[in-house]
Amino acid sequence: MTRSFKNSIQIIGWLFALAALTLLQACSAIKLAYNSSPELGYWWLDGYVDFQSEQSAKVRDELAKLLQWHRTNELPKIADLLKNAQKLASADLTASQACAVFADSRERFNAVATQVEPAAVALVMSLKPDQINHIENKLNKGNEEWRKDWLRLSAPERLEKRLKSNLERAEEFYGKLEDRQVDALRSALEASDFDSVLSFTERQRRQQDLLQTLKANSIKANPAEVLAALRAYQDRSMHSPNLAYRAYSDKLTLESCASFALLHNSTTPEQRKRAAGRLGAYERDARELGLQR
Repeated sequence: MTRSFKNSIQIIGWLFALAALTLLQACSAIKLAYNSSPELGYWWLDGYVDFQSEQSAKVRDELAKLLQWHRTNELPKIADLLKNAQKLASADLTASQACAVFADSRERFNAVATQVEPAAVALVMSLKPDQINHIENKLNKGNEEWRKDWLRLSAPERLEKRLKSNLERAEEFYGKLEDRQVDALRSALEASDFDSVLSFTERQRRQQDLLQTLKANSIKANPAEVLAALRAYQDRSMHSPNLAYRAYSDKLTLESCASFALLHNSTTPEQRKRAAGRLGAYERDARELGLQR
């Protein structure tokens, strides 16, 4: 998958949801990461916000409750998604099927985002000006890293960086790719419409939108107004008001689906068996974690 898949869930305002899903990516140690997610999530969030003592207790409590809700309500659904993915892994895929898997995964993120709305509202209403400045500084540091990683590279260097990232993700599931598969992946990336400048411009727009939303709503006393503002921000993050970027993002998503299907369809029976086995292990982890209390 291309970087656009990862960028599609950069809704930093929904801090609890993003922290939870980020931690769930650690499938190689999913049980440890999952059970430790309230503590790990707290420190991840604190790096952005720099919590005060009264906020810390509330955030820790909300993350613990989120874990229990997710364990009971979401892990069975995630396990079912993984089970379905195993079936898909054994046969050829169409681009539409690949996009459907992504859409199903996105629904699970949306469910978490909805669950944490009350906590997100309470946190936003408790933010102090210096904490919003802290968030801005953290975002600026991330932007400098982004510039170094993408904007300051030559076109060939960007291509090699994207190829390396895609190879790492693919070989995590399929094992070592053959030269012909690497060449096909390289050709797909060379033909991609990925635009680092346009992507960075949207990244900055979302961040400024976030900061303005936080500044405008941290001083409000009406939770309903804050919730409406956060939902509006989420919608603008998922559906950019920049129509040129929205068209670009949609095109990259379709490219990603087609590239993934092309790569999968080039895999050998042994590679598909390995991928199905990896997905099966994740499914078992999810079901076992769901039974823990």
